Amino acid sequence: MTEIIDAVRAHLRRHFTDAGVSTDPDAASVTFLGSEPIEVLRFAPAADGVVHYVSVGCSKHPMADPTEIVADPVRGPRAEVVLALRSTEPATGLARSLAVLAAAPAVDGMVLGPDALVDFSAPMWQREHGPVPFTAVLLGESEITELALEPPREPVRFLTATPITATEAAWVRIKGPEALRQAWRDDHVDVLDPNRRASQPS
Repeated sequence: MTEIIDAVRAHLRRHFTDAGVSTDPDAASVTFLGSEPIEVLRFAPAADGVVHYVSVGCSKHPMADPTEIVADPVRGPRAEVVLALRSTEPATGLARSLAVLAAAPAVDGMVLGPDALVDFSAPMWQREHGPVPFTAVLLGESEITELALEPPREPVRFLTATPITATEAAWVRIKGPEALRQAWRDDHVDVLDPNRRASQPS
């Protein structure tokens, strides 16, 4: 399945080159017991000052419902996750957290998709002055187009992983993901800002 991973890398390079990022991404590889390595690419900021972290490896195999007795090795949804930050300061541990998320389908049988809430139960990364308040992510659609694969394989989707606080995660569980997104819009919250305040939907 290395051809899928190679195609994902090439697709990402084209996307970010078109967005004005001409430098090669930094790469980190994370391996978990019993699973294949997950690579996390860090694409330098373009004119908008946004840094993108993207997993490569989640889409190597289709995601399957853990209740299925036999998983289809070809058919099924495939995804990679994208986390964007309007910040260039060090984010120690972020690559590992994103790799944990990308490995969840293989390790935990999780199917990643828009509106999914994934809780890490701990700060996702450390800044120079301490841990961030974000302990979960809310998945959504990203601006990176799907990567078509040879049928019958489904295309690879690129899902945004928006870091959220424990308070925001609780609101997602109670009110739903759209309530939180509406609160962000109402409060003019920049979800790409790692120093942002938490929103509290009404």
